[in-house]
Amino acid sequence: MKELDIAPLSQWGFFRLPPRPCVIAGPCSAETREQVLQTAAGLKAFGINVFRAGIWKPRTHPGSFEGIGVPGLKWLQEVRRDYGMKVCTEVASARHVFECIKYGVDMVWIGARTTANPFLVQEIAEALRDTDIPVLVKNPVNPDLDLWIGAMERFNREGITKLGAIHRGVSTSEKIKYRNDPLWSMAVDLRARYPQIPIFADPSHMGGRREYLQELSQRAMDLGLEGLMVESHCDPSCALSDAAQQLVPSDLKSLLESLVVRDATSPDEEFRESLSRLREQIDVIDENLVRELSARMKVSERIGTIKREHNVAIIQAGRWEKVLEKVDALAVQYGLDSKFVKSVFEAIHEASVQEQNKL
Repeated sequence: MKELDIAPLSQWGFFRLPPRPCVIAGPCSAETREQVLQTAAGLKAFGINVFRAGIWKPRTHPGSFEGIGVPGLKWLQEVRRDYGMKVCTEVASARHVFECIKYGVDMVWIGARTTANPFLVQEIAEALRDTDIPVLVKNPVNPDLDLWIGAMERFNREGITKLGAIHRGVSTSEKIKYRNDPLWSMAVDLRARYPQIPIFADPSHMGGRREYLQELSQRAMDLGLEGLMVESHCDPSCALSDAAQQLVPSDLKSLLESLVVRDATSPDEEFRESLSRLREQIDVIDENLVRELSARMKVSERIGTIKREHNVAIIQAGRWEKVLEKVDALAVQYGLDSKFVKSVFEAIHEASVQEQNKL
């Protein structure tokens, strides 16, 4: 695992620390000068000091509103001058970076589609070399942790230490209530591998609708993430992009006031002892799980040997369907989430098939 040289948020000069969360807010897209300034005024009124707005918008279909372009950067200059706010926007090419530098943009972020393209990431990283502009990298649209980390490595290699991550969930074909699958495990895994990287959650793109933003923001706080990037518009009803997921500034204020921000730990000795005992129980259970997995894999190897000796295909679809039905029923019996249990057994099944293929 490569080491990353990351400057802590306290050295960025962007956020008042403590408390959490650090908040970046503003419209999905800069649409008009009036809209940008009115939204900024509403956010500044309750202490938001980092303003976001999309200048260039990557859209799925041509002909959709693809951003106002360079004129919007002039409006961001006014936000900086009139309200004393830091301003940030998304960049997807070296040209975008050069325009942002020209107009004094304070911070940039890399969108999910761009993160998935190492060529573009490298181009942007090189364009930002020798600048002091912080960079936030959104996770790619697919659940690829290494691709996310690799993008941050590219920026770090070009000398960018004011570097953070934005977790915005991943695309999914499954029918869920959110726009994207939150897949919080990606953020948890990133934190485990690189605890020094500040992580912001993007509940707007996770949820896709205003009514889900509070629960997703609270979940981000429960996991100990440093901040939120939330879309806010002075009049979402007339927004040119992502109208359903944007909050008016006053509603964002209410959302932030509703959040319960928990401490990373507690000085209470009884708490520490209780936590230690429970973690010891977890360690024993984990050891037993690994032992049972090893036993299961050995049985699977023997099954593979027998199949090969009798010229039988490794994958038996009918058998696997029965296994899934059984574990689904067991999940219900033991009060576990069926989707979670299914994912665990699918991983076990895949490993078993790979092991049998080696024989």
